[in-house]
This record gives sequence, structure tokens and C-alpha cells, in this order.
Amino acid sequence: MTGAGRGIGREIALKLGALGADVVVNDVARPEAAEAVVAELEAMGRRGVVVLGDVSNESDVKSIVETAEAALGPIDILVNNAGLTRDGLFVRMEEADWDLVLNVNLKGAFLMTRAVARGMMKRRSGSIVNLSSVVGRRGNAGQANYSAAKAGLIGLTKTLARELASRNIRVNAVAPGYIQTEMTAALPDEVKNTIAGGTPLNRLGDPSDVAEAVAFLAGDTAKFITGIVLPVDGGLGI
Repeated sequence: MTGAGRGIGREIALKLGALGADVVVNDVARPEAAEAVVAELEAMGRRGVVVLGDVSNESDVKSIVETAEAALGPIDILVNNAGLTRDGLFVRMEEADWDLVLNVNLKGAFLMTRAVARGMMKRRSGSIVNLSSVVGRRGNAGQANYSAAKAGLIGLTKTLARELASRNIRVNAVAPGYIQTEMTAALPDEVKNTIAGGTPLNRLGDPSDVAEAVAFLAGDTAKFITGIVLPVDGGLGI
């Protein structure tokens, strides 16, 4: 899975490991964190391997997939979690910040999915889960680039679900709300309280909430589910 070094990505990787999966951990920005996740996977008796590479670069993606399959065998599940933000009001947003966010968050998922889908199609089996966001469903001031990328992931998910269903490949998305991560931990308490107060369940989510949803969609329990966007947002997107 991509973007697996910390926060939501780390929690997903460990959840999949706990359920019996061997996990490829990709996190180009935090290689030390990726190594730590692999150590945790191995401690629970699973195999893990760190495979670095830029998901927005086609040649890197080809290398990621080839290295991953050489180490752990055919890829049965792909979780596209790699992402970043470069927030700012739309009228002041630099083109470079727009391009960077769209390239990593959306193009990265396109490239990774295309790279693994060929093998899945031959095997007539596979599950792909994309990490979208509540802001991809409802927008958010100051995040035109991020919202556009996450909305694009929803469109990509639904289209690929239609295209790949005949080969028994399921494609779904999870749309988290505000989750307690290093990013939200740095926010002032009054900001976090405002966010929680605006959420019907009156709290921020936990990375484990997202991991449970991803694991459900990735696994056989959801074998008749494809093309959905599962909100994990405490009701924020209602």
C-alpha cells in the first residue's frame, strides 16, 4: 500500500497484517517510518517489505510493482493512500501547488492502479481501495487542489469499478472526515473543538476507524461490493 509510513496509512497496513496479509509498505517521504511499520508487521508474524518510489512517476511505479511482486508475490490488494496537501485560497494558489497535489493524490492512484490491474485481470481477482476524503464529497475552502484530487478519486473509483468488474476486480473508496493524526494534533484546541462540534458524532475520528473500513472493503466479506464510497466521517458529510 502507498503512503503507509504513519497515521492512517500505518494503521491500515497493520490492520491488514493482523488479518493475515503480507504488506508492501511504500512511503517515499518517510523511509524510516516505513521501516518501523515493517518491523511491526514482522513482530506479528507477517512478512513486510519497504519499497520506495514516487507514485506520481511512471518509471518509479513500474519499479515499485516489480520489486513488490518479486519480494512477496502477486498483488491481491492495492490501497492507494499516498497523499499530501498544499492549502491556500484558490485565487492565490500557485500552479506548482495545484500540480503537486493532483499528481500525487490522483495521478499516483491512476498509475499504481494501472500497474497492478494488468496482473489482477490475468488472475481474474483483486481488490482496490482508494482513500478519498469528505472534502472530495463536499469541498472545503482553502483546499481547491486537494478537494479536486479527492473528488477525482471518487470518479476514478466508480469508473474502474465498472471497467474491471467483469474480471472479478472490485474497486471501492473510503472517504474519511477529520481524523486524529499528527497533522490534526498540531491544531489549536479551539480549532479541534470546533471541528468536533461540527461533526454529528461530536468527535474526531481515529485512524483505526478508517483502517477497519478499508479492511472490510478489501476483504472477502465485501465480495459483492464494488464502486462505493464509504464515508468514515462521523456524519460530517450528511
